[in-house]
Amino acid sequence: MALTEPGPASDEAVDPAVGATPLLRPGVRLGIDVGDVRVGVARTDPRALLATPVETVRRGETDVARILDLVVELDAVEIVVGLPRSLSGRLGPAAAKATEYAETLLAAMRERQVRASVRLVDERLTTVSAERLLREQGRRGRKQRAVVDQAAAVVILQHAIESERSTGRPPGQEVIQSS
Repeated sequence: MALTEPGPASDEAVDPAVGATPLLRPGVRLGIDVGDVRVGVARTDPRALLATPVETVRRGETDVARILDLVVELDAVEIVVGLPRSLSGRLGPAAAKATEYAETLLAAMRERQVRASVRLVDERLTTVSAERLLREQGRRGRKQRAVVDQAAAVVILQHAIESERSTGRPPGQEVIQSS
């Protein structure tokens, strides 16, 4: 599997009535925060205006199948997987795990003939942001741990759609099958 950079400027979605104002590609997107124990899942509305939490999926034999079920149920056009980087931007062991998970999702989608793209998007500090947000809302301890993965997925997905809205280009890097 390989990654591609966002497409050339000619691939940008621009509203002809407004001129150079970038548009979001339509369709529901899923945001994924991959952890060793759990996977947080978020979704956008069909116009990709707002990310909301969906569920936390326990890692194991059925987690990939559950995420693919959500892709089908929600008619998602894209899966955005958080790519953890260090503050310096380097990729470490957690990034390798997220990339492997994204590749596994893509392979499983092809096997099940589920049509959606998979993208890796920088997720620096999303868990920290999600934990802070939950603390501010008064969620602590077990309550917080139960939803922090979903909240992190929301932060990842909201960042991705805001990035696309501001640039007119799909966020991050698309995961593609190597030839």
